[in-house]
Amino acid sequence: MNCREIYKQSIDLAHGITTAYLSDMSDQDLLVRPVDGANHIAWQLGHLIASEHQMMSGIGNSMPDLPDGFVEAHDKEAATCDDASKFQTRQQYLDLMGRMHEATKALIDNADEASFDQPAPESMRGYAPTVGAVYSMIGAHEMMHVGQFATIRRKLGKPVVI
Repeated sequence: MNCREIYKQSIDLAHGITTAYLSDMSDQDLLVRPVDGANHIAWQLGHLIASEHQMMSGIGNSMPDLPDGFVEAHDKEAATCDDASKFQTRQQYLDLMGRMHEATKALIDNADEASFDQPAPESMRGYAPTVGAVYSMIGAHEMMHVGQFATIRRKLGKPVVI
């Protein structure tokens, strides 16, 4: 196994868990907060999608366009919003996340392997010192957020998944 396969496997593993956790959730379930002050799933999904777009663009790649206003609807200031009309449906999030992941995996496949060792942009070096670490961060970031979904599932009385 090489680093390209590991980066892509990490993305696929995290996304498989995300998909499983969301499989029986309604659009309204995505707006449930586990506790006051915590982020709901809709905001987290949008944050993950916007972050992937930003990270991949930040290392010089072209990514699929995001819907107008998407980034702003999922920035830190919007994290407290509970207005369903400001968020996407479960399926829209999954479709958009799938498109981002497919684009990222194609970038991984087409990247010059030597580029993985290049320094990441200065703004990313605190969490990803190299370009390869930026690619690795996509699956890790999703996994970190999807772990929070289990608490919301329990709050909603959903069965344990995986």
